Amino acid sequence: MSIKQYENQIYAGVLGKILGVYLGRPVEGWSYQKIQDTFGEVSYYVHDKVGVPLIVADDDISGTFAFFRAIADNGFKKDTTAEEFGRTWLNYIIENKTILWWGGLGRSTEHTAFLNLKNGIEAPMSGSIAVNGKTLAEQIGAQIFIDAIAMACPNDPKTAVKLVRAAASVSHDGLAVDAACHLAALEALAFEEKDIDVLLDKASAYIENEELKTIIADVRDICSKEKDWRKVRAYLDPKYGYEVYPGCCHMVPNHVMVIASIILGGDDFQKSITIASSAAWDTDCNAGNVGALNGIRLGIEGINAGADFRGPVSDSMYVVTSDGGSVVTDAVLETKKIAFTAAKMAGEEYIPSKERYTFEYPGSTQGFLKCEYHTLDAADVRILNENEISGENGLRVECVHVAKGVTGNVATQVFIDFSKLAQNFSTVASPTLYSSQVVHTEISLEEKSKDRKDIRVRPYILYYDIDNMVQVKYGEEWQIGKEKQEFIWQVPDTKGMSIFKLGYQILSDARFDGAVILHKIDWNGAPTDFAQRGMLMNSIWNTNPLWLAGFASSAVQFAADFKRTYCVSNVEDDGVVTIGSKEWKDYSVESKLYFSLHKEGGMVLRSVGHRRFYAALLGGWKKAQIILVKDREKKVLGEVDYSYVEDEGYRLKFSAYQNILRLDVNGETILEVKDDTYTEGGAGFMISGGTMTCDSFIVAGREDR
Repeated sequence: MSIKQYENQIYAGVLGKILGVYLGRPVEGWSYQKIQDTFGEVSYYVHDKVGVPLIVADDDISGTFAFFRAIADNGFKKDTTAEEFGRTWLNYIIENKTILWWGGLGRSTEHTAFLNLKNGIEAPMSGSIAVNGKTLAEQIGAQIFIDAIAMACPNDPKTAVKLVRAAASVSHDGLAVDAACHLAALEALAFEEKDIDVLLDKASAYIENEELKTIIADVRDICSKEKDWRKVRAYLDPKYGYEVYPGCCHMVPNHVMVIASIILGGDDFQKSITIASSAAWDTDCNAGNVGALNGIRLGIEGINAGADFRGPVSDSMYVVTSDGGSVVTDAVLETKKIAFTAAKMAGEEYIPSKERYTFEYPGSTQGFLKCEYHTLDAADVRILNENEISGENGLRVECVHVAKGVTGNVATQVFIDFSKLAQNFSTVASPTLYSSQVVHTEISLEEKSKDRKDIRVRPYILYYDIDNMVQVKYGEEWQIGKEKQEFIWQVPDTKGMSIFKLGYQILSDARFDGAVILHKIDWNGAPTDFAQRGMLMNSIWNTNPLWLAGFASSAVQFAADFKRTYCVSNVEDDGVVTIGSKEWKDYSVESKLYFSLHKEGGMVLRSVGHRRFYAALLGGWKKAQIILVKDREKKVLGEVDYSYVEDEGYRLKFSAYQNILRLDVNGETILEVKDDTYTEGGAGFMISGGTMTCDSFIVAGREDR
């Protein structure tokens, strides 16, 4: 089969992963007894009962979909190496902030591996028993990050296992890596094989560790004799529980519960993730792995067979990395990345739809929900995919009693909604939508609606102002009919403040009970005019206001300045701060910089992570450079003598057009070079060994259509 024929299963696997994580996350760390006393079974979302958001940043999700990028970032090779996966870690992780549990050297397996990588110990030694010891190397983390890799290898367990062994060995070794490979084989095989016993038999051929084979055989044996998952857990706990295996979160207890949940859940998706979420140990990790496997195996129909897990989630997810513009994402976008990677590795031609919102998988809604910021004058709306009704893709917004003064409102996140942010993991992100960008929307009334001339739609944005208050700005009203029409809207100026929702408001002069279809929504290229200017701090006691939150910073200090716009400081080399996304291609970035103690500092563009970018720098009080940073390599593309002095402002403008990079200082071009390494990515600042203050930040691009 071609990759195109597996797409819906990949989408179901992505959905299964995030739905399982969201189900198990609220009780992560709870004892088995506490879960039983409080809920009995966690068969549906309980986040509201424990006071946490439903959609959260989680290492299981971020690690799964971020570390998978190593394959694409290194040329779509079936033999992507452990070293390349390790360098991907360094590119996308911001130390002490993103993806990992930062539990300390020798305590957190992943934190320890990151420090090894940072200090020059390449993978796979970074995660090895020889370097870190057996206990640390055999904790759970290897198996929780592998699902996207396996999904990119449909019905190709050999490649899945090879890639997962390389990826898992960045941080783990021994039993943990073998367990990750076992899951990879199961998931790759599940695209074709649906029978659980046959699936487990086939996957056993990819287990190299005899101890793991014995453990899995024992789990299969007890599950063949006992169908009550609580009794199975009672059997497993004294043999394989946390009291038996050392460390904070050992692989073995969790792997046995994953296998037990798959067997006992049978062909019931809800039952399988319920068991994994109710049995304690690492509930979000286990339910995420079980959900991914059964999403692939049972498909979208299997996920839809039980409770509505999809509706409240609406495909939404955070993949928290230094590439801030890719953090706020959804299951459709991640599926297309996986399918594209799968096709490239298989040597197939696959051209994904280019628009951001295409709603192309069964029931997909890509984050759109009824907008809760419109309440008093809002009609009820029901959100579906048109492919559930007519077979054609599109977001179907069914309105109930829209009329004069009563509107229907739907919106999707384009940045973090800080009113719904969990504190367990740092959520670093950049908006995906900016002032001056042009949004293209294809829209129509449903075909069976009556011909009416009074149905209108207008776009809007929600954003945070300088006082952290939510504000709304609307576009003009569009009159719509049964024929598809494309409407164009330039996003209004928010004075550099972060937009966090894009919405659509449905209006009518008389009662309207019908459906509006949003077929496609897209914008691309860098904003033509996005700027934060001047001293924006409105309190000396708040150096990290929300208007800074759109930047992803691996510089140790990035704050509002008491005199200028920002202060950027870093003790080590290459402290990077960026905003924007991979859609930014040809643009310039500009700021007036003031230097004190420092080694070098300047502007960044086309950043795809914080170890892959171009920078234009002033250094050592005597030179200007344009450099290329790629993983551990730093290459000078051009250099000139340039004298500058302490505390005098220098306006740097760094521009990229196709393969031409240019640096202007105080209005004069001093360097121009050519390089083809990076064609897209965000912009920002870089500082090494000291501090600079920055007055304003201005991005000027052009729409690329």
